[in-house]
Amino acid sequence: MLGRRRSNDGLGGYHGGLNVDLSSIIHAWEPQATMSKSMTAFARETHAGEQGELTWELRSVNHRFLEPFVRLPEDLRTLETGVRERLSARLDRGKVDCSLRFAPSPAASGALCINHRYLELLLAAGAEVAARLGHEPPAPEPFELLRWPGVLQEQKLDLGPVQAQALQLLDQTLDVLVATRAREGERLAALIQDRCDRLLDCVTSVRERMPQVMEEVRRRILERLAEVRAELDPNRLEQELALLAQRLDVDEEMDRLQAHVQEVRAVIATDKPVGRRLDFLMQELNREANTLSSKSSDLVVTRLAVDMKVLIEQMREQIQNLE
Repeated sequence: MLGRRRSNDGLGGYHGGLNVDLSSIIHAWEPQATMSKSMTAFARETHAGEQGELTWELRSVNHRFLEPFVRLPEDLRTLETGVRERLSARLDRGKVDCSLRFAPSPAASGALCINHRYLELLLAAGAEVAARLGHEPPAPEPFELLRWPGVLQEQKLDLGPVQAQALQLLDQTLDVLVATRAREGERLAALIQDRCDRLLDCVTSVRERMPQVMEEVRRRILERLAEVRAELDPNRLEQELALLAQRLDVDEEMDRLQAHVQEVRAVIATDKPVGRRLDFLMQELNREANTLSSKSSDLVVTRLAVDMKVLIEQMREQIQNLE
């Protein structure tokens, strides 16, 4: 936290750090590589093999935590645990919709086979019914027998290779999703960096404007004092002037805004999830801009404070999509 630095010099001058070189701060962060990742992305990967075609689709949007929704074919439900483990290992935040489609190839379909035990039971039951009716057992029609449920069965497909291929394809799809989130994060970070530059420009403009503001306040007070000088206590006057200078001094707010902007840039350059930290910093920036606006007695400074709040809100909206 920045310490308090107040001037006790009355209105004789403005000690607002006017000689601070913001260009050096900007230059110090320009070469930094951006590592921030977006939570919004989409990826689809397909693999066609001997046993069929697998397709993964991954969609992610912003969310406070990692919240995966997994949809799998019934025959591949056993993959869910492995899928969730892979998602949590690669992603930190975001609502992720993860779905798999599997279309078996005709060539890999299981061969048809006859349930001989069931067929014998069916023939025996037919002969028994015919004997009870006093009839000779008729010769059954083969295809009529095949229509009976359970007589003709399809051998189940060996899903072991399919499951292994599905997990391998999921890893590839996650690679695409993570790369897409990283590219989108770079774009969002660039927008935030631009707002940081413009915010520092506003800080510089306020610092440059403050001597004029203080001089104007000084002039108005002196004009007023000339009218009522005989009625004033000199000691009381000095105290009131010092208090007025303190109320108008925005040097601390400017220093804090500058420090928070530096922290925003430092956080964006890390390779860890930054969304929550940046959201907190936006609250701090907004607090200082509000304080500046409430202290301002000058139209130009008030407009600059409004510009600051607009820039901070624009950054806050972009930060909602950062991991």
